[in-house]
Amino acid sequence: MTDKLLRAIDDRVDELTALTQDLVRFPTINPPGEAYTPCAEYIGERLKAGGFQVEYVRGEGTPGDNDRYPRTNVVARFEGKRPGKVVHFNSHIDVVEAGEGWTVDPFAGVVKDGRVYGRGTCDMKGGLAASIIAAEVFIAENPDFAGAIEISGTVDEESGGYGGVAYLAGKGYFSAPRVDHVIIPEPLNKDRICLGHRGVWWAEIETKGHIAHGSMPFLGDSAVRHMGALLQAFEDELFPALDKKQTEMPVVPEGARRSTMNINSIHGGQTEDFRPGLPSPTVPDTCRLVIDRRFLLEEDLDAVKSEVTTILDRLKSDRPKFDYTIRDLMEVKPTMTERDAPVVRAVAEGIHAIFDRAPDYVISPGTYDQKHIARIGHIYDCIAYGPGILDLAHQPDEWVGIEDMVQSAKVMALALRRLLAGGEI
Repeated sequence: MTDKLLRAIDDRVDELTALTQDLVRFPTINPPGEAYTPCAEYIGERLKAGGFQVEYVRGEGTPGDNDRYPRTNVVARFEGKRPGKVVHFNSHIDVVEAGEGWTVDPFAGVVKDGRVYGRGTCDMKGGLAASIIAAEVFIAENPDFAGAIEISGTVDEESGGYGGVAYLAGKGYFSAPRVDHVIIPEPLNKDRICLGHRGVWWAEIETKGHIAHGSMPFLGDSAVRHMGALLQAFEDELFPALDKKQTEMPVVPEGARRSTMNINSIHGGQTEDFRPGLPSPTVPDTCRLVIDRRFLLEEDLDAVKSEVTTILDRLKSDRPKFDYTIRDLMEVKPTMTERDAPVVRAVAEGIHAIFDRAPDYVISPGTYDQKHIARIGHIYDCIAYGPGILDLAHQPDEWVGIEDMVQSAKVMALALRRLLAGGEI
């Protein structure tokens, strides 16, 4: 039975390649959210032809949703012959902008040297195509399976997932008893299982000042200088302390196995828009900073925030006229699925069968839609597994290997066999 299943996937290599090309040809660029609806409808029509029940769910009222750029998600479900567990494959259909530096058309789906090139091939339309082929082949070869298979194409993952998985999770699409196991085909390499991700806290800090003429700064109070004092404190105190915090989580790459903080942006003073190239002759009375703090399973979110606010409060006490506000933008706790969870074991057995070795278990340095499935849907039997090399994501000449997609589809089909058909791999 296993050999027949794998041969059936080998027989559909051209179809897998063409499906990936078709998906890439939808320029689902986020922002603003282009071509979401036609891409979702393409996926839905294909799955409907294979016997799936298809539903389109718009993330109404979520960031960026409007009549011109509706946040259109597709959710498809195939019911087995009798009740059982439900496996859900979730892929995001949005991609980042193409950017400069391409040697091929980023939305043509060019096939060359055993690869499909294009924006989103690696992240993650190749994984979506592999999951569709895996599910279709499994259904054809196991017509009497118990349970159900779901496949979703969701939006806005590149901007937080709020119009996609977060919205669907809030509506019960990622909760028991509807779903038991979730596989997200993100590009973490075909022989690795991603168990979760580090935590993230984004915040905006604003320092206050007093406006005055730039020729007489002593009559004002510079918010930018106050922000400079904060940045210096970060350099002297916080960054060295973060470097010392290590985790037992198998985060990749190695440098991410510690706490980190990035200064995302800084804006101070009046804009130069009204006279391009010339500054405004005023003392800046406000300065805003956005921080991106990534934290570890061993850290408490309140303590993470306190490390920053303690510095701010000390500056307010010690530095004349220093005042600030801080606003949370996003907070997500770290997540790590246990290695003995059913979906982990099933995919691990599939990897062993295809590659003749145990998988590597990794944690992502950044978050992806597993965060919403865990925190909103409360489904913890969830992993990321898919073809593609993560380092290629968002790069010019992004590509996914055809053989990588084939092998990943085989792993996914074998995992379905373990989880739904109860057979040995």
